Amino acid sequence: MELIRLQDIHKTYHLGEVVLPVLNGISLAIERGEMAALMGASGSGKTTLMNILGCLDRPTSGRYWLEEREISRLSADERALLRNGKIGFVFQDFNLLARTSALENVMMPLLYSPQGISNREGRERATALLERVGLGDRVGHEPSQLSGGEQQRVAIARALINRPSLLFADEPTGNLDSRTSKELLRMFQQLNEAEGLTIILVTHDTEVARHACRTIRIRDGLIEDGTAAHDVERQGSDARGPGEESRWLAKENRP
Repeated sequence: MELIRLQDIHKTYHLGEVVLPVLNGISLAIERGEMAALMGASGSGKTTLMNILGCLDRPTSGRYWLEEREISRLSADERALLRNGKIGFVFQDFNLLARTSALENVMMPLLYSPQGISNREGRERATALLERVGLGDRVGHEPSQLSGGEQQRVAIARALINRPSLLFADEPTGNLDSRTSKELLRMFQQLNEAEGLTIILVTHDTEVARHACRTIRIRDGLIEDGTAAHDVERQGSDARGPGEESRWLAKENRP
């Protein structure tokens, strides 16, 4: 079942008298439960495409369906409501609040959630997520007291707090060493495989892309080679494998 469908998406920015086309007719489908890598060099349009897919922006023209709902022309407030309930983000720079505990950082999206979760339930859910990412003994620590890998684990827990159906990881290992990067990428794989969460890794790094099942390449605002909905590169089966952290995502008592 399709989670995402794009039809002839264009995005053009107007900078004074300068017209800057960034996306030039993107058509694409992503199935529910896929783990895909969106790859492109700087200036290729991948960040603009992510912003549209993540409801942070809307296209100049074209149509976008998310869970069979056409959302291309939603207002900023409508996009925010949809984004808070359906989409999670993990960024390269973690984007955690300083002088705020790991627990409070994870709970932050609940303040804007349409679900109406009580503070007690929110704390229980956030604590469970931190335990799942291996930070059960760090709930009271502030970002300055955590390593880069631990901060990114907090960011992953925060992205999951509203139980999204779509997760974006934007260069999630860009500030991490290679060992920590592999551990976190295995976490994304476990999350995708065990929970069926649709994950899009936005990256320029082929090593990161190898952890996905599908690679979507964008160049000069187009899916590379001009093909459309299922222009994919399937990775070998050796790209996946059970990681040491397979226990962190037990299916029972899902958050």
